[in-house]
Amino acid sequence: MSKCIVCGAALGGKPVLCMPNAPACAQDLPDRETLGNDRGIDLNLYQCGICGLIQLDCEPVPYYRDVIRAVGYSETMMRQKREQYAEWIGRYRLEHKKIIEIGCGQGEYLTPLTGFPVEAFGIEHRESLVRLAQERGLNVWRAFPETAETVLAHAPFDAFVIFNFLEHQPDPNAMLQCIYNNLTPDGIGLVTVPAFEYVLERNAFYELVRDHLAYYTADSFRFLMEHNGFAVLEQDIIEGGTLRAVVRKRPQTDLSGFRVYMDTLQARLSDFAAQCRAEDKKVAVWGASHMAFAVLSFTELGEAASYIIDSAPFKQGRFAPASHVPIVAPEHFAEEPVQRIVIVAPSYAAEIARTARERFGSGIEVFSLNGIELERV
Repeated sequence: MSKCIVCGAALGGKPVLCMPNAPACAQDLPDRETLGNDRGIDLNLYQCGICGLIQLDCEPVPYYRDVIRAVGYSETMMRQKREQYAEWIGRYRLEHKKIIEIGCGQGEYLTPLTGFPVEAFGIEHRESLVRLAQERGLNVWRAFPETAETVLAHAPFDAFVIFNFLEHQPDPNAMLQCIYNNLTPDGIGLVTVPAFEYVLERNAFYELVRDHLAYYTADSFRFLMEHNGFAVLEQDIIEGGTLRAVVRKRPQTDLSGFRVYMDTLQARLSDFAAQCRAEDKKVAVWGASHMAFAVLSFTELGEAASYIIDSAPFKQGRFAPASHVPIVAPEHFAEEPVQRIVIVAPSYAAEIARTARERFGSGIEVFSLNGIELERV
């Protein structure tokens, strides 16, 4: 059973559309010598029940890594691209930034980009197209984003463009993850694919070709980008039925503050434990919570604490995970008195401190761990 090329869900049930005897390709057309080998194929179109992507279940065309365009260098195309680039570069302040086109063909869309104050690069898989682009003075080399681990020369890039190429890919996730890994932390992208809404509105069945394995709607395209770490900043359908999106690399959450917080807490509780040992004062923790378990497991308080006091019967007689400090009822204090109590339940610190003094005597020292602050209550 086939699987969705984006989310991996099984494409079960019947296809939503079957097209018998469809052309096997739209490029690399047969000539007289190969015409006898050409055969139509059956195209089966499925819709993923999870992410909604409309897709074919066949093998990709042999040249899916190549960008073969018939637009040439028409003045209309050049003007449209210049206008598109001007708006995008200006809005996202990409002047003097490194921008790469993924799948640049012979440089049809890369050429107008070189007219802006940016560093323009391009990669293309087909060697003959790479040579044509290089002959035109473009900074293009042969490469393809085959896997997430593929490293692109001149990386990291500040931005990327990819025009009507993703719909050809049998593994769009690998391509986008490769791009993600070769961008700066706040990298920007300008991406287009044919809009399936446009095809649906016109019942344009002739747009369903083997070359295009995926048929993205605004929703399924957004899912694809977000699934691969990109936030969609803009999305619309422009002239000619093209779905255009501006995306930004979604950075990893900065957790460096956690390390600082942990180191500070470890140091303070290490000093507190050392002080308890030096003054020959035993200490107990009040509150068998997940916060207490974590603190006891990675600080010296776990070694210093004689036990954990908790009023919940179902926790009593058990042990804190990792640190193995025993959990006891408040009555246990009479059997094994301590001189200090650390409350690890800051929301109830005042109530617990009052209860501790009422039950154990006013002479007991009570502290509350509030964040990384160990405060006397």
